[in-house]
Amino acid sequence: MAAPRKYSLELRERAVRMYRTAEPKPQIKKLAVDLGVHPEALRGWIRQAEADAGERDDRLTSGERAELTALRKGNTQLKRANDVLRTALAFFAAQLDPTRPQVTALVDEHPRLGVECVLRELHIPSSTYYRWRRA
Repeated sequence: MAAPRKYSLELRERAVRMYRTAEPKPQIKKLAVDLGVHPEALRGWIRQAEADAGERDDRLTSGERAELTALRKGNTQLKRANDVLRTALAFFAAQLDPTRPQVTALVDEHPRLGVECVLRELHIPSSTYYRWRRA
């Protein structure tokens, strides 16, 4: 979950709009004091708005930033799935179909993998696994 924002989106948009529509351009520090925001926060908002408008090449746009975040999350999930499969492959070695004791032993011996992730990658319903654990 993202951290709560100190300044509302409405205030951010209004501050950027005031800066971008003013002629001549006001000093960021003075405008920030007038609005009651930190000057570096206002400077960042202005730079991001310029990037989103295609006026800057040194920053990612908001859309690109969101896409990068989603790709990083997906990459993390794929790395975890690969880790589970690699570990399971080594663990089950010659077995074509993992048996109940082998699956429970895998989960017990490699807790960093996570129960749900292991079961998902091995296509074992979680209800089956937990039934095995109760037995």
